[in-house]
Amino acid sequence: QVQLVESGGGLVQAGGSLRLSCAASGGTFSRYTMGWFRQAPGKEREFVAGISWRGGITDYADSVKGRFTISRENAKNTVYLQMNSLKPDDTAVYYCAAKDNIWSAAIPSGSDEYGYWGQGTQVTVSS
Repeated sequence: QVQLVESGGGLVQAGGSLRLSCAASGGTFSRYTMGWFRQAPGKEREFVAGISWRGGITDYADSVKGRFTISRENAKNTVYLQMNSLKPDDTAVYYCAAKDNIWSAAIPSGSDEYGYWGQGTQVTVSS
């Protein structure tokens, strides 16, 4: 069973950048499809980005395409979310999630597809 811990959140001005990290332990990291989700106050949790178990396939929400980049280092059991050109609408708690999905190229966007979650990290973008 994998445990996930996010880091890298904080307060940034609009137009700035942040890089989130999610460190995994307790499982075979390379067998998991990894996703980043976010939840703003009063809103439902939404898919932000995902990456396949080998890292060759990625997917993004339309709202972040061209601004955010997801990547992973299986040797370090870590997945990253590089966030550039941040906007106030990006303000949310960001969660890392894992789905045991080895051999599959599919990247689910539904939160109920992921069985493991981190505790979240706050990202606040000021205008």
